[in-house]
Amino acid sequence: MFYTMRRNIRVRQLLGLLLMAAVFATPVAATDFPASTNYRFDETSIGTTNNLESSSANFRDQSGAGDTAVGNSSSTNFQTQAGSDTSHAPNLTFTVNTSGANFGTFSPTAASTATATFSVINYTSYGYVVQIVGNPPSYGSNQIDAMSTSATSQPGTEQFGINLVANTSPVSFGANLNNGTSPNDFGYGQVATNYAVPNQFRYVPGETIALAPKSSGRTDYTISYLVNVSTLTPGGVYNSDQTLIVTGTY
Repeated sequence: MFYTMRRNIRVRQLLGLLLMAAVFATPVAATDFPASTNYRFDETSIGTTNNLESSSANFRDQSGAGDTAVGNSSSTNFQTQAGSDTSHAPNLTFTVNTSGANFGTFSPTAASTATATFSVINYTSYGYVVQIVGNPPSYGSNQIDAMSTSATSQPGTEQFGINLVANTSPVSFGANLNNGTSPNDFGYGQVATNYAVPNQFRYVPGETIALAPKSSGRTDYTISYLVNVSTLTPGGVYNSDQTLIVTGTY
């Protein structure tokens, strides 16, 4: 991700099928289907790949490959992904949806803000963590001070910080994460505690900013960026390269 900042300035019971031990008084001959006095199956095979119906006057069996039981079930400590539509292969998908954030012109009397978005999907791992690395915006030898502790916006004081929630101050900007609108979306993403408080900003390179505690469908995240400068901040074009590192956990 590349950001330019300017001061003039950017987831049955088988019918008891013992076949009743089908005892024959004569040698057993091959038949087209398994049968006894009381039970009969009209298929040449019995199993989860058999989609036909087996029945008699009083009993009926219907087998399938499990496609009607596809989905995710979970508790605090365990999670299952069921159905033949799923794969055992782990998968982690990460997309940066915003290639750059532009802050416009910096001013010592008002904060500058910008946003960027990214999305994460992970499947059959036990979750993921997202870390951010990179230096604060800089121009020449001057680097805007990173907010090493969580704090509010203070115009006139050099500050560079982020969070991943919707804010109302210094202006309304940013957005809360989006785990999908349906329970079937299976999004379990979370914002890390240090970056989850509205109107509080922070930037410590290498810290975890988002995570999922288990396999998760798509989660969309919005990074809210804040920059404040002082009257002594040199004018010029301020640049910063921010890198997101997404790691699956197992």
